[in-house]
Amino acid sequence: MAVIKILSVDDEAPMELLMKQYFRHKIRNGEYEFYFARNGVEALDLLNSTPGIEIILLDINMPEMDGLTLLAKVNEMHNPLLRVIMVSAYGDLSNIRQAMNNGAFDFVMKPIDMNDLSVTIEKAIEQINYVYESQREHAQLESLKQDLTTANSIQQYFLPQQFPPFPEVSDHLNVFASMEAAKNIGGDFYDFFRVDDDHIAFVIGDVCGKGIPAALFMAFCCSTIRSKGVLFKSARESITESNRLLASYSVDCMFVTVFYAIYNTKTGQVDCCNAGHNPPLLLRRDGSVEELLRLENPMLGIFEEATFKEHSLQMEPGDTLVMFTDGVTEAWNAQKEELGVERLKAIVSSQTGKDSRQVVEAVKAAISDFVGEEEQSDDITMLVINRK
Repeated sequence: MAVIKILSVDDEAPMELLMKQYFRHKIRNGEYEFYFARNGVEALDLLNSTPGIEIILLDINMPEMDGLTLLAKVNEMHNPLLRVIMVSAYGDLSNIRQAMNNGAFDFVMKPIDMNDLSVTIEKAIEQINYVYESQREHAQLESLKQDLTTANSIQQYFLPQQFPPFPEVSDHLNVFASMEAAKNIGGDFYDFFRVDDDHIAFVIGDVCGKGIPAALFMAFCCSTIRSKGVLFKSARESITESNRLLASYSVDCMFVTVFYAIYNTKTGQVDCCNAGHNPPLLLRRDGSVEELLRLENPMLGIFEEATFKEHSLQMEPGDTLVMFTDGVTEAWNAQKEELGVERLKAIVSSQTGKDSRQVVEAVKAAISDFVGEEEQSDDITMLVINRK
């Protein structure tokens, strides 16, 4: 424990000898370090020239500057670690009461009961240690806050931000995506990349859990699925191989739900593999909305030898595929009602003929209107592709 610096302010000379004699063991052991002043002026000089003084034993009646005046000046320092213990005669209770009202920590009476003073000093030290601990925890929280801000920036790096992402096919394919984390960092992700000249892979996922562990696993999932996606031409094979790797490295039973689709830029055919994720919505050109087939596939990261099924759909010109995480449908309002799939279908249906960015912004606006002042409880992520 660090040495406690104590300033005794008293115009009676025997006080210095008394303190040094009674607390000699603590002084010798380096627990206490005493400083002495005969009045408030000397005490102020010592406080200004000696950093780290934490306890002041302050007599009220002194020449040049009395104890109450010095207490007021100590308060002006706004030092949360300083504790002032007033020392005065029993007949001076009115001044002691004023000192306590003005922020003194405690008081002792003259003639001083040294055992009582020792206990009072120990109480003051407990308070000082509590402040130190609070300051340390506050510093840790500020450091963590900065780390989370940095982590958010790093996490955004994993998510493609350039739109349109494939300018060479933007005349017939429109893509937009958005991820809004519920906290500083999230467990949702999206991605898209070329498989070959005629095929583009689209991925959206939701890692179990929240915070830093989920964000780290999310980054691992992103890199794993992309690395396997460029090696295998089928959605089923890409997801199967991704799962094998994720399950072999998964810790604390972490898993991820994923919807993986390979889009044929020439024909509009989409080969899909849904690993326990929310089925996307397909908005047809005529305004009808279909919920895609929900296959009985497991989530990724649980069983290394899991098998997966895939299915195909045809996107016609004017069709829009809306992929999303459960933060969209499970957003709730003040009445604890969820937005739900049916409301989402109605919102999506109203966006017939709109581009992908407009669809995403419309859904986000509808969610905001629906939840009102309720706090966002989960990440809200969407990936929308539109065949022009």
